[in-house]
Amino acid sequence: MTSELDIFVGNTTLIDEDVYRLWLDGYSVNDAVALRVRSGILEQTGATAGVLQSDTMDHYRTFHMLERLLHAPPKLLHQLIFQIPPSRQALLIERYYTFDEAFVREVLGKKLSKGTKKDLDDISTKTGITLKSCRRQFDNFKRVFKVVEEMRGSLVDNIQQHFLLSDRLARDYAAIVFFANNRFETGKKKLQYLSFGDFAFCAELMIQNWTLGAVGEAPTDPDSQMDDMDVDLDKEFLQDLKELKVLVADKDLLDLHKSLVCTALRGKLSVFSEMETNFKNLSRGLVNVAAKLTHNKDVRDLFVDLVEKFVEPCRSDHWPLSDVRLFLNQYSLSVHSLDGFRHQVLWDRYMGTLRGCLLRLYHD
Repeated sequence: MTSELDIFVGNTTLIDEDVYRLWLDGYSVNDAVALRVRSGILEQTGATAGVLQSDTMDHYRTFHMLERLLHAPPKLLHQLIFQIPPSRQALLIERYYTFDEAFVREVLGKKLSKGTKKDLDDISTKTGITLKSCRRQFDNFKRVFKVVEEMRGSLVDNIQQHFLLSDRLARDYAAIVFFANNRFETGKKKLQYLSFGDFAFCAELMIQNWTLGAVGEAPTDPDSQMDDMDVDLDKEFLQDLKELKVLVADKDLLDLHKSLVCTALRGKLSVFSEMETNFKNLSRGLVNVAAKLTHNKDVRDLFVDLVEKFVEPCRSDHWPLSDVRLFLNQYSLSVHSLDGFRHQVLWDRYMGTLRGCLLRLYHD
C-alpha cells in the first residue's frame, strides 16, 4: 500500500519579532531563552526547552548575518541570500535604527568619537540599557553622521535615501546629526528636564530657518562652498545677528518697544505687572543671545542661555504658558512698528525660530 505525501518547500527567511527585539536589546542567547520561557511560550506551543534553545540560537545566527546588511540598508533590499518580504525588510531596518530615549539624552550634542564611546559603560549602568545595545545605538548614530555629514541638500531626505528610515525616525536622526555637528550642550543639570523630543523639535526649526539650506542658496564666501546645507548653521546669518543689538543698546528703541508690547497686552496677561517690570531684562537676554552666536562656545551654550535668560526668570514669576505665548508673539510682532529699526527680515528669521523653541522649552 502506497501513501501519498504532499511536500511544500520554501526558502523565506522567518523573522520572530520578539526574538529580534531581545537580540536588539543586547541579551545573550541564554538570557533570551530565559525571558522567552518566562513569557509562557513553552506552554503556548508545547515545545521543549531544547527546541526553544535551538530556535533562539538559529534566530540569533540569522540576525548576526543580517547585521552587516543592516549597516547599509539598500544592500538588504538588493541581496538574494535571504528571501525576506519587503514589509519584513522595512521592519528589520526600522527597529535596528530605533533608539532609547534614555540613551540618546546621554550622548546628544556630544562628539560621536572614540572618547564618547569609552563612556558607554557608565551610560549602560546609569540607564539600565545593556552595553551591547548602547554600542549598537552609538554606532548607528556615528554611521548615519559619517554618511550624511558632507552631503548637500535636505538632511532628512539624505538619511531616508541612504538608510530607508520612516519620516519620523529620519527626522530624529537629522536632529542627532545636527546636534553632534554643532555640539550643542544638553547635559547641564538645568537642562535635564528637557526630553530628546524637545531638542529634536528645536533642531528641526533651526534646520528649517538658520542653516544654509534654509535660504536655498550657496554661501557667498568661496572658502565655505563645502559647507553642508542642512548640517551647518549659516555663518553670515549668525554674523548679521549682531545688528539686532540696537534693540537694547538704543534706549529710545528699547523704551518704544516696551511701550508697544505693554499697550497691546494690558489686561490680557495674568502676569502683566511682572512682565512690565522685567521687560528690559527679558529683551536684553533674548537679543544678547543673538548677538553672541558668532562664537562657537556661545552657539554650544544656546539652550543653557535660553533657559537662564528667559525660561527661569519667567518660571520664577509663575508665568503660565499661555502668557508666555502671548508675550513672545507680541514681542516679536511689535518690532515691525519700530520706525528706527532696519532689520525686520533678520529679526523674523531669528525670532520665528526662537519663539518656537522657547515655547517648547517652557514647561510651566
